[in-house]
Amino acid sequence: MSRPLNKTQLLETIHKEYTILEKFLAPLTAVQMEFAPAPGAWAIKDILAHLYEWQRMFFTWYETGLGDVMPELPAPGYKWNQLPALNQAIYEKHQALTPEQALTLFRESQQKTVEFVETLSDADLITPGLYKWMNKNTLLAYLNSATAAHYRWALKDAKMILNRQSLAG
Repeated sequence: MSRPLNKTQLLETIHKEYTILEKFLAPLTAVQMEFAPAPGAWAIKDILAHLYEWQRMFFTWYETGLGDVMPELPAPGYKWNQLPALNQAIYEKHQALTPEQALTLFRESQQKTVEFVETLSDADLITPGLYKWMNKNTLLAYLNSATAAHYRWALKDAKMILNRQSLAG
């Protein structure tokens, strides 16, 4: 799928990918959402918590950056080349969530993110480096990454987990 180029395309892409992911999640039971194929491996609920946390981090960057303060990107104590360690920390942070809690956090975050996108102009979304923390990137790129592109990744991984669960019988 091509990357969205404006607000309308971004909202359409987010809606499309979110709908696909929700249709996949709808019939799953709590047991299916908690299944991890190996000790320390992610379950579907962990993927949902991961999506929530990355959207939460985006809002931290944005809100901190509005005050012309440089947020720690991607997170305090982590550099962009340390994403595996950051993602592991996210997994550990949210490990105690139930499937229902992870799903609720994800859905609330999704709604907040869409509502935020709706408040932005095309110029806000496509202007490179609109805020200091963005360098030469656009809000559209960050938001697409935190939503639609991340939802495609989540669906792919969730399908693999469900497939492993059915093979484990």
